[in-house]
Amino acid sequence: MASTGFWPVKSRLKDVIDYAENPDKTIDKRFLDDDLWAALSYAENGRKTDQKMYVSAINCPKQRAYQCMMDTKRRFGKLGGNVAYHGYQSFVTGEVTPKEAHQIGMETARRMWGDEYEVVVTTHLNTDNIHNHIIINSVSFKSGRKFENHICDHIRLREISDEVCREHGKLVIPFRHFYGNKKAHWIHQSGQLTHRDILRKDVDEAISKCSTFQALERYLKGLGYRFERDFRYQYPSVKAKGWKRAVRLESLGEEYSKDSIRQKMIENQRKPGLFMVVVPSRKRKPLLELEYNLHRAERMDSVTLLFQIFVELLQLCTVNHPDRQSNRPLSPAMCAEIRRLDRYLEEYRLLCDNAIESPQDFAKWCEGLDSDIATLEQERYSLRCKLRRVKSPEEEIALKDRCKAITKKITPLRKQKKIADRIEEHIPKIRELMEQERQMESGEERKRDGKDKQSR
Repeated sequence: MASTGFWPVKSRLKDVIDYAENPDKTIDKRFLDDDLWAALSYAENGRKTDQKMYVSAINCPKQRAYQCMMDTKRRFGKLGGNVAYHGYQSFVTGEVTPKEAHQIGMETARRMWGDEYEVVVTTHLNTDNIHNHIIINSVSFKSGRKFENHICDHIRLREISDEVCREHGKLVIPFRHFYGNKKAHWIHQSGQLTHRDILRKDVDEAISKCSTFQALERYLKGLGYRFERDFRYQYPSVKAKGWKRAVRLESLGEEYSKDSIRQKMIENQRKPGLFMVVVPSRKRKPLLELEYNLHRAERMDSVTLLFQIFVELLQLCTVNHPDRQSNRPLSPAMCAEIRRLDRYLEEYRLLCDNAIESPQDFAKWCEGLDSDIATLEQERYSLRCKLRRVKSPEEEIALKDRCKAITKKITPLRKQKKIADRIEEHIPKIRELMEQERQMESGEERKRDGKDKQSR
């Protein structure tokens, strides 16, 4: 079971080759006596190349790898940019012997880069898990073409490594398409949803309640999406307010292709209850109801109340909220802010703790905070100046203790300053999101009233 990866090297080529060929990491101690091991510990990297047991090269002699790589660069006039690529192949502790690891590393490098590039493969034994280092010249010795380092190259290295490991009877890590979607990976790691996850959830809801493409379009529009390309096109795509670009429904998964959705629509047509036009509706109106209940406070323009309503809205979207099942999900833009709920809660607590109820209060509090930080920083700076002219160890210790005490006072104030800067940045965004939600709810209310009048 091996993990792989590589990255560009922009510094001196010799440094990275010396690191990979370090005798302290590549020689198995059981083949040496104590005197030789001690001597190698103080030797210069590269001076004992003939005695390195797990160092090999492809398309160049290992003793002259650096010179050969540089000669290739000079021959094609490509000395700048990325000088090399440094890769690794790491194995689980106890899974392989040094010899097996080196064989797997050599075969992996040969299949990946052996046709065009000079490569040095070393096996390091200085950690609990044996691992290979692979140094690849950035310039091809055949064509002079520079290695371009695309995402597909990382995936290909992983696939080749897995294939070689299987051939040697080793397990492989189940492949997950991680590259190119790192942001979504870390959002999922924190237990939150991306905007694609929110869209997938809404599309599932719409498909379950519609039997035609037209009904599906109306339903998604009712949830706050607009179609950049509708189902008349091969690849329908939708976009919500605040998104930078539209999302193809097909990119959500194979079951969201146009043909798959058509098949589900046909199955839904067998359900009598879905012949009528279905539109999404809320059993209650979260924002309008919250504003009505809090209107008695007569502080509708206050910063604290703004954050209070906004945090309540976000909590309505969370799974653990007691009213979650009785409410329609909010707009896609509002749901996307759930990822930042912890930050908004932190900002709301700061406002409550300091009794900030208006923009004027907030500006005045920020000025006081800046003044307190500046005063403490000036006091600490004076103490540090005195440290340069101390006359006794006791005085030095006393001054350092005072500096530490001031730093302990400054640290929480700076944290509050950081939160305050976030509040100032978030206020316009919160107002914009709440206005969007208010318009959606008011529009839905007007549509419902219009239908009631028609029915009468």
